[in-house]
Amino acid sequence: MELRAYRPSDCETLARLFYDTVHTVNAKDYREEQLRVWATGEVDLEAWNQSFLEHHTVVALVGNVLAGFGDVDKTGYLDRLYVHKDYQGQGIATAICDELEGAYVVEKITTHASITAKPFFLGRGYRVAREQQVLRQGIALTNFVMEKYV
Repeated sequence: MELRAYRPSDCETLARLFYDTVHTVNAKDYREEQLRVWATGEVDLEAWNQSFLEHHTVVALVGNVLAGFGDVDKTGYLDRLYVHKDYQGQGIATAICDELEGAYVVEKITTHASITAKPFFLGRGYRVAREQQVLRQGIALTNFVMEKYV
């Protein structure tokens, strides 16, 4: 596995990876209606690209396959962390997270972790600051505001 900086040409592939991961990996913890509003399949690629460029964004490659990605902003907010459904459990999220957590000099890293991702972040020393309900198209999604002092 190789980590490299995000390139704008990655954006469409990352959007597909996001959709596929949410609809397969997260399906064990969320209902179908929740998955549909979380990952609609209609990502604003221009907005995502801009966000990736403004953040410290890395992608993980396994051979020629883009197997994961993550990004963190300058405040220490870890925005996205997704691993391809076929590459789960191979240390990819750990490698990406290691890179993101060291990207900026901040007091703490904060993320909004899904039910599915919560155990991963707990294992990395994050603590749950609070559980929250996020409304998307009138449908509530549970996630956890988690933080780690670095």
